[in-house]
Amino acid sequence: ADTVLAHIIRMVQDAQGSKAPVQRLVDRIAAIFVPTIIGIALLSFALWWALAPSDGFTHGLLALVTVLIIACPCALGLATPTAIMVGIGKGAEHGILIKDAESLEAARQIDSILLDKTGTVTEGHPTVTEMTWAEDSPAGLPDIFFSLEKQSEHPLAEAVVGHIQGRELPVQDFESLTGMGAKAVCQGQTYYAGNLKLLERNGIPTDERLTRTAERMSAAGQTVIYFADTKKTWAVAAISDRIKKTSRQAVAELQAMGIEVYMLTGDQAPAAARIADDAGIRHYRAGVSPQDKADFVAALQREGHRVAMVGDGINDSAALARADLSIAMGRGSDIAMDVAQMTLISSDLTRIPEAIRLSARTVRTIRQNLFWAFIYNIIGVPVAAGALYPLCGFLLNPMIAGAAMAMSSVSVVTNSLRLKRAGLRHEETDISKPYTDMKKEYKVEGMMCNHCRMHVEKALNSIEGVNATVTLDPPVAVIEFSGDAKPLEDLQAVLAEEGYKISEM
Repeated sequence: ADTVLAHIIRMVQDAQGSKAPVQRLVDRIAAIFVPTIIGIALLSFALWWALAPSDGFTHGLLALVTVLIIACPCALGLATPTAIMVGIGKGAEHGILIKDAESLEAARQIDSILLDKTGTVTEGHPTVTEMTWAEDSPAGLPDIFFSLEKQSEHPLAEAVVGHIQGRELPVQDFESLTGMGAKAVCQGQTYYAGNLKLLERNGIPTDERLTRTAERMSAAGQTVIYFADTKKTWAVAAISDRIKKTSRQAVAELQAMGIEVYMLTGDQAPAAARIADDAGIRHYRAGVSPQDKADFVAALQREGHRVAMVGDGINDSAALARADLSIAMGRGSDIAMDVAQMTLISSDLTRIPEAIRLSARTVRTIRQNLFWAFIYNIIGVPVAAGALYPLCGFLLNPMIAGAAMAMSSVSVVTNSLRLKRAGLRHEETDISKPYTDMKKEYKVEGMMCNHCRMHVEKALNSIEGVNATVTLDPPVAVIEFSGDAKPLEDLQAVLAEEGYKISEM
């Protein structure tokens, strides 16, 4: 019962039994629908009995029964849960564990995604490329550095442990300092391992030689870890981490979908800039604390954005809890996965655009199911009540009504099962084959702020075969078409709904 597989099975079962927000609307409609149908059935019986004295009782009774049978709200009741069950099962097949139906429905509304760096954008297996010690450092310090980092679960600490491979010493009062590093007592002395902020917070000096070395490491885009006691910095280590092979593709797909991608990290600015550039991320923030991440989520939400946070560590949990959609890496910490509404088992970022497409297709399927369920009842109930009898003498047989009711349920279930065959990978987005067939510039009118710019860019990118980049100053949309250019009328139609105008330059 405590295995990973059993946990996954429970998550999927709980999610499939949950209700999406649209289902609550259906429940309210059903609460009105059922007594309304009973009223229509009784009214049909009364009208037949009153208006046709000879055989009105018989026809009225048939009409009453037929209305109740054909309006049995099976299709209405099945419309949402069947699509949710299939959608969540489809996600599990692709390594996307969805905690509840609400998060599945919310994913399609996301317009901003925040990514943690270490373990999310990068592989999370950093290695020490260089370690420099103070010239007067005692011989036993590497073992103390090793022992302190051995107590930490952070990937950067694991890199130091793997590099030193020293002798483990007893450590007391170990404390993880979120966003800065760690401290502990060893051999009666307090030692620190972490970033420059940790040293500055505790007033620990660094000699000129180690300072120059750290600046050189940082300028090369590497993460710098300091090791010190309460009086002096003893060592600096340069740590490098590669981005995941799929990170750049995932970022490109998200941006092509009109979603703004941000990277947040507690690392130094040069290292963050290098990773962001490698991954194709235009916006990043370095040196942020866990609270800064949560505050940035709240700031975007106040601007009207729907925000998703993707992380894998304890320091991401506050931002994950605040986001509209929280996504955890399957290889991350337990608290991140517990807080998150979605978990990517493989920690592959390309699963995020797949989850968004799955959300959009599931909600589209729900709406299709509800549409046909309502159309069926709008047409079927009057016919069952005998509306065609005065015109052509047709009165629906209850057995045919029962068959029609059953077929409506079958059609809803069949439509939902189509999700199982849906491909979640975006066949048209290939970063090795960008949209280069045709490129044109257009003038956009009506944009007042960056929020407007994002709306225009998202609307244009919703058109098939269009990859648009929009700037606010000047107000220009640069569009790359896959194949022939789209007519200007198509572009105008999409933006007119948002209140903007587009014209050729």
